Amino acid sequence: MKQVVEPEPAVAAEIAGPRIDVLRSFAADLAERGEPLGLIGPLEPARLWTRHLLNSAVLAPLLTAGARVADIGTGGGMPGLVLAIVRPDVRFVLIEPMERRCAWLNEQIDRLGLDNVEVKRGRAEEFHDAFEVDQLTARAVTALRKLVPLAAPLLRDGGEFLLLKGESVEQEIAAAEKVLRKYRVHDLSVQELGVGQLDETTRVCRARVR
Repeated sequence: MKQVVEPEPAVAAEIAGPRIDVLRSFAADLAERGEPLGLIGPLEPARLWTRHLLNSAVLAPLLTAGARVADIGTGGGMPGLVLAIVRPDVRFVLIEPMERRCAWLNEQIDRLGLDNVEVKRGRAEEFHDAFEVDQLTARAVTALRKLVPLAAPLLRDGGEFLLLKGESVEQEIAAAEKVLRKYRVHDLSVQELGVGQLDETTRVCRARVR
């Protein structure tokens, strides 16, 4: 049966701006090869733009120009590679433990001509003493109480979390109260992105580490 791929929503060009053609190229390859490579499930091509690409891209305005940003568990490229496409003025480190996913990411970086992003194979905790970043993203990795100990040591003093979360984010925050104190996480807030643009808005948990 022929695979159904979601047509590009009209709002995509507004969100991606001058980088829309690069994002389209990535979308086309992900739609064609993402499921066979195990990057997305069989139902995902039908909601590729709204559920994955634009859900990630709406985070772009929260990134600081010239910042170094880590993305934990990038997988097929969401949100890290999508953000690297949309924000060429920001430097990205994509952290992914699975070899075949790293191969896919590196292939896309070369194919799309991206010079602001690098892939590091491994788990976040393996890089705690290797480098620090200004901001950090993660999408569908794990609950906040488990994610903070993995992510906080990667942030510089004063660095910022930008964690994409689902509807249960408030419960996750409550369950992570002790961990948030331990890792000196403060100024925590939840923002809803894509309101008025996307049918499925994006919730981002923002916080700083000191």
